[in-house]
Amino acid sequence: MHSFGYRANALLTFAVTILAVMCAIASVSDNFNSPSPTSQVQVLNINWFRNKPDGDDELSMTMNISADLQSLFTWNTKQIFVFLAAEYETPQNSLNQVSLWDGIIPAKEHARFYIHTTNKYRFVDQVSVFTTLPLSIFDLMDLI
Repeated sequence: MHSFGYRANALLTFAVTILAVMCAIASVSDNFNSPSPTSQVQVLNINWFRNKPDGDDELSMTMNISADLQSLFTWNTKQIFVFLAAEYETPQNSLNQVSLWDGIIPAKEHARFYIHTTNKYRFVDQVSVFTTLPLSIFDLMDLI
């Protein structure tokens, strides 16, 4: 007959082995997930443009944001942070990025949405260039 210490050791070893196998399976299962989120951003209107006395330009726009991010949720996803950024070039800077909108998707049930909104954050450039840039130069990056 085996002693109590031997039986406890066997039980603990078995439990740790099962836990290690479950961790390995969980880790490998994420490699087979290939998410395919979709999003679309449509700028409807530029509400107002302001050329400030200090030389700054400020822009406000109305846009439609729609997305289906349900494929990003797995057993290991608690929430998703998404944002919309505008990217443009000026003679002074080759890359300018401005965050226009962001949000937190708390669950898979909320991961398919359509929002009609204005930019949540100020769209400001420190140099008066918005009047000289054509609107087509602005590249709205999709939700990430």
